[in-house]
Amino acid sequence: MKVFINKIIPAIGYRMLEEAGVEYTVWKEKPILDRGQAIQFCKGHDAFLSAGQAGLDADFFDQCRHLKVVALHSVGFDGVDVAAATRRGIPVGNTPNVLNKATAETALLLMLTVARRALFHHKKIKKGQWGISQPTEGLGIDLAGKTLGIVGLGRIGAELARICTQSWDMNILYHNRGVNPEAEREFGAKRVSLDELLAQSDVVSVHTALTEDTRGMFGMEQFKKMKSSALFINTSRGGVHNEDELTQALRDGIIWGAGIDVTNPEPMHPDNPLLDMDNAVVFPHIGSATKETRDAMTRCAVENIIAGLQGKELPYPVNPEVYKGLLGKSNKI
Repeated sequence: MKVFINKIIPAIGYRMLEEAGVEYTVWKEKPILDRGQAIQFCKGHDAFLSAGQAGLDADFFDQCRHLKVVALHSVGFDGVDVAAATRRGIPVGNTPNVLNKATAETALLLMLTVARRALFHHKKIKKGQWGISQPTEGLGIDLAGKTLGIVGLGRIGAELARICTQSWDMNILYHNRGVNPEAEREFGAKRVSLDELLAQSDVVSVHTALTEDTRGMFGMEQFKKMKSSALFINTSRGGVHNEDELTQALRDGIIWGAGIDVTNPEPMHPDNPLLDMDNAVVFPHIGSATKETRDAMTRCAVENIIAGLQGKELPYPVNPEVYKGLLGKSNKI
């Protein structure tokens, strides 16, 4: 059995594959493979470990219907046509629950960086502008005692809420399709409508999956409903916010500042105006970028690969219905 890996992964993954007797091919060059190249490699392998590969659509699964498993090196799977994989009997796995803390910490870092205007002041030093300042110049804002509105209060949002309530005694509002009783007990979180959350929050932090319902969820209409002193934070997916309208909202002072770890497209073009704005902070999608988290993600992905190649159910399946034969029992259809 052979697996194709489209990026270099942590060493623990290779050790696990070798111990399981699985051969592997790793694409180590830059840039990342395009969709057609990935398909050609997959045709010569039994499994695919995908780190951010674009184009895993219905046609991909039609051309790679022989695959026994596709393991994503991510928790998100919005770039995969899961229904098409299921129709072909191909199990797809992801890496849930291992990057909750790391991503929550990234949201926190964005909050602090924007609130204290840290990059703005750093840029002043680089420009030789660290001189005598007036007591009213370049001021940030406090987070202690403020209201944090979380859109998508799942595991990552709960980690952020835990930090913010324990460290700064922040009040927690949240907007979910369903109730999160555990968060309500632990943090005193209050479920409200999206409009209420926008109007009452000092910080709006987005942790929702990218779906047809959430794509473009934050645009000028939503920014105008926020406080002019509010921060917008997004560590979910770039498609959740309208980047042009976010830029305009920051320019016009409709909101006070924004911090995003996700953009659309990725990577962001170096001429993007957000990169030069004093009230915006952009990270290059580093939510899971710690050694411990990437090792944990790799373990999950490789465990999915090994299970799939052995004909066992994946420990972390995205489409568990593939085992129930709901959409076809064979990948030969």
